[in-house]
Amino acid sequence: MTAVILALGGNLGDREANIRSAVESLKGHKAISKVKLSPLVESYAVTLDGIDESKPKFLNAVISLETSLSAKELLAFAQQIETAQGRVRLMRWDSRTLDIDIITFGSTLKATKNLTLPHPRAYERAFVLVPWMLLDPEAVLPGHGSVAKLAADLRDQVVVIE
Repeated sequence: MTAVILALGGNLGDREANIRSAVESLKGHKAISKVKLSPLVESYAVTLDGIDESKPKFLNAVISLETSLSAKELLAFAQQIETAQGRVRLMRWDSRTLDIDIITFGSTLKATKNLTLPHPRAYERAFVLVPWMLLDPEAVLPGHGSVAKLAADLRDQVVVIE
């Protein structure tokens, strides 16, 4: 089994219901276990040009889990969940009902056309780091260090909802 961190977020529709439904879908997969959800946080939308306060706010969470799936299989399953939640991929960095990113996949370091592990921008994203720190204060992001230390300077960019 491989330990995995996923980031979930969305800014369209019933954001919390979409996240909770995705968690239930992950829990229901026979090759996934030990699913734990972080507290939810709210943040401004991040676009190609940076933070955009004119767009609907995102609700975000981080999940830890264990799986016997490969990273490619987990990515495919995550994309199935996104599609089931109404995700439409028209433009990168656009508003969406649900986004699921693989942040870490065990100690895997790899970059392909479709997947880079660990996630290449996780170290700078408050909406990933803060809920991850709340879920696991001892967490480490490979190549970047302590998640709690990375999150410390970014905490004011999100609001903890629960």
